[in-house]
Amino acid sequence: MKVTVLVPTYRRPDDLSRCLSALLRQQRAPDEIVVVARADDEATHACLAEHVTPRVLNVEVAIVEEPGQVAALNRGIEAATGDVIAITDDDAAPRADWVARIAAAFESDPKLGALGGRDWVHEGGRMIDGERTLVGKLQRSGRIVGNHHLGAGGAREVDLLKGANMSYRRAAIGDRRFDRRLRGTGAQTHNDMAFSMSVKRAGWKLVYDPLVAVDHYPAPRPGEDPRNAQTLASIRNAAYNLHLILLGHLTPLRRETAWWWYALVGTRVYPGLVHTGLSAVRGDSAGAAFARWRAVRGGAREARRALV
Repeated sequence: MKVTVLVPTYRRPDDLSRCLSALLRQQRAPDEIVVVARADDEATHACLAEHVTPRVLNVEVAIVEEPGQVAALNRGIEAATGDVIAITDDDAAPRADWVARIAAAFESDPKLGALGGRDWVHEGGRMIDGERTLVGKLQRSGRIVGNHHLGAGGAREVDLLKGANMSYRRAAIGDRRFDRRLRGTGAQTHNDMAFSMSVKRAGWKLVYDPLVAVDHYPAPRPGEDPRNAQTLASIRNAAYNLHLILLGHLTPLRRETAWWWYALVGTRVYPGLVHTGLSAVRGDSAGAAFARWRAVRGGAREARRALV
């Protein structure tokens, strides 16, 4: 079974260097590494010139002209030739047994369409070390439970995977591509959720195994989707993407349930009326809380109109 590792990257040469070094240390070498880069990203091309040596077999640099992670991932899928496409971020470093575990999982289960694992997050000089058993689930309310960075226990089936550490069988991908309707010019929030849910909806098994692990060093995001300094525009984009995915993948009854749950309750990230009120109680600016609520509901309404 041929395994392609796909790494989209943009102007993060130090992170990419760490990622490529980790791929060189794999117990089972990837059969192919596809790095997707923009033509004008000189820092990335300089980094690749240092790492792509005779020690690395069959490395391809795929050039993408369009900004955004969706275009980069789709370009990588087109360039990849493996039976399995293992995707990781440029700011992640796969652990030494990552490729070996991925290959073994797909070889042992022909119904396995996608496999994800834990991304051990390093922030502020320390590693976030918690444990959760509930990972990658879409609840009846429409609430998304991620926790991929905290998953513990054995391998189990899930509803969605995280982009920093997810692999797909080529046969499960078929003609499927990452959703170009998603908003944003950088990370394009929830693109991993949309893609993994579409694979599951097609009848393939999605599995999360914490032992299939990468170390993740979250780096700043360029474009409209900053990681730790959200703007009202990025909040609106993320809410649009979330609701576009939910409305497109759920049954009519569950769509309405999710719509009203997010409108009335919501979460801290996507506040409904309840969480907007709680923000004010916690001492947040009422004006800021209301502005965030308006951005979230605006994105949700635009997604709903887009599917009419």
